[in-house]
Amino acid sequence: MKTTNYKNKLIIAFGFIILIGNACNDLDLAPLSSASTENWYSSGEEFDMSMNYFYGIGYWDQQFNLEAIDLWTDDLIYRDRVGALDGGSLDASTSFVKTLWGRNYQQIQNANRVIQELQNAEGISDDKKEQLKAEAMFHRAARYSNLIFHWGDVPFYTNVLTVDEAFSLSRKDKEEILQEIYKDFDFASQNLPLTYSGFQRATKGAALAMKSRIALYMGDYEVARDAAKACIDLGIYELHPKYEDVFAKKTGLSKEIIFAIPRSKEYGVVLGGHGAQLCTRTPGGFVVRGPSWQLLASYLCTDGLPIDESPLFDPQNPFENRDPRCNKTIIEFGSQFAGVVYEPHPDSLVVFNSNTGSYVTNKDSRGNDRFASFNGLAVRKWINGEESDWLNSLAEPLSIVVRYADVLLYYAESKIELNEIDQSVLDAINHVRARAYEVDISSSAYPKVTVTDQNELRRQLRVERRMEFGFEGLRRYCDLVRWRLAEKVMNMWTYGILSSADDLRNKVVEPGLWFWPDTPPIDEDGIAHFEETNMFQEGRIRRLAKRSWPDRQYLWPIPTSEIQINKNLVQNPQY
Repeated sequence: MKTTNYKNKLIIAFGFIILIGNACNDLDLAPLSSASTENWYSSGEEFDMSMNYFYGIGYWDQQFNLEAIDLWTDDLIYRDRVGALDGGSLDASTSFVKTLWGRNYQQIQNANRVIQELQNAEGISDDKKEQLKAEAMFHRAARYSNLIFHWGDVPFYTNVLTVDEAFSLSRKDKEEILQEIYKDFDFASQNLPLTYSGFQRATKGAALAMKSRIALYMGDYEVARDAAKACIDLGIYELHPKYEDVFAKKTGLSKEIIFAIPRSKEYGVVLGGHGAQLCTRTPGGFVVRGPSWQLLASYLCTDGLPIDESPLFDPQNPFENRDPRCNKTIIEFGSQFAGVVYEPHPDSLVVFNSNTGSYVTNKDSRGNDRFASFNGLAVRKWINGEESDWLNSLAEPLSIVVRYADVLLYYAESKIELNEIDQSVLDAINHVRARAYEVDISSSAYPKVTVTDQNELRRQLRVERRMEFGFEGLRRYCDLVRWRLAEKVMNMWTYGILSSADDLRNKVVEPGLWFWPDTPPIDEDGIAHFEETNMFQEGRIRRLAKRSWPDRQYLWPIPTSEIQINKNLVQNPQY
């Protein structure tokens, strides 16, 4: 009986199912089917329906998962709490570790099944077979990319496994798997179409972009450079004119979006109550999670300098003279959110509500509500213009897996690391920055990147990525891991305003020091250090939570259930 239970666990973890029934069907937009594997795959239509399972939102959601939305980074805080990863307590029984491991292998098994069945499929043209095979290989490569980044060496297979075969699997060197990933993405890029009409699936550009991503993440810069350049040279992608509109549901699939997974109110695929956790309190949200002070401090001033070097920065008015992405990502004080003025000042006890044309109690001020934002900050990105849906649990944002701004910065970073710095590198970064200012790259109305020193340009690139990709899923987390910065920034405290409204008034407001009493220093990695400021030493700000990052977390643990049932699986060190 014990052996049977173990086999059942292995079946779940390695995905010995062909059509996903229970893993994510509450999140899927694709039509489901209850057909058995014995009579399935008998027509092109049935293959197409099977492919839909690869696009379940649960396999791709990187933005808004409660456990993942930048809470593994220094960009977001969850009041004064930490979780398993940012608290340094990640282990082999952590729920999301087991979930993500299992979902990756479910999709790999599904991809292998499709590829196998295509070999003997009848009534399907050879061209159609090649396209379906390429699509399955794209998804298999994406799943293995996820696995080797998080776990390192992992079990690798390209056939449909039996249970007994699975018991003999051992870990394969991640570098060898990486070469197989490249082969899958290459086949996909050669055999997938440039675009689709209707439901958007994996394309030639998506395969090239995803190949560039995993190559960059694994430090294979020549491959990353060439794949990014090939994607750019397709000539079908461009940056959307307005930064904030890239993330608006009304915009849909702009030419910037290379690969994304949709949500839809019509099909009941929405964020649910998760969305309201990001919204401000006065209109009806909870602002449980919000931008960190470290993120606010990271945005350059409009002269292109960090806040501790720019004469334009005023710590009492931290949104003024900042890169435009700052107040497109974080709600600026005194601006409207859901028709209500957002103002965390302890003396702003009422604010104007343009929906009712009257003043209302300001629940975002600690003068009224002790659960107001613990650091005074709240998220605008993704939510702006669609606040009612977020507040009413009906938000349906795209899960943007990769966009053109990603690819431009992949290209730039890979060339910087290869020390192949030329005008194309500067242009790639400046295209992204100029779009933020809504000007042409040739304009003088934004701070161009002009340096050519490798170390300085690397620093500029990393700051640019942080400003561009805030709250876009695992981008910041993956950056911290691959740049080996996690051990630095994830062992720091998070900071916020004083919890008592009276203390805020006495120590900060009355001396004329609201919002920040002084400017935090920014180090060579673009990281703010609040511990070193007078405002901390004088007790004008407070610590919220201590993050912790043991070095073992650069690799995740293999789930306990897998180790227990397969003697050939060796656990990662220190777990």
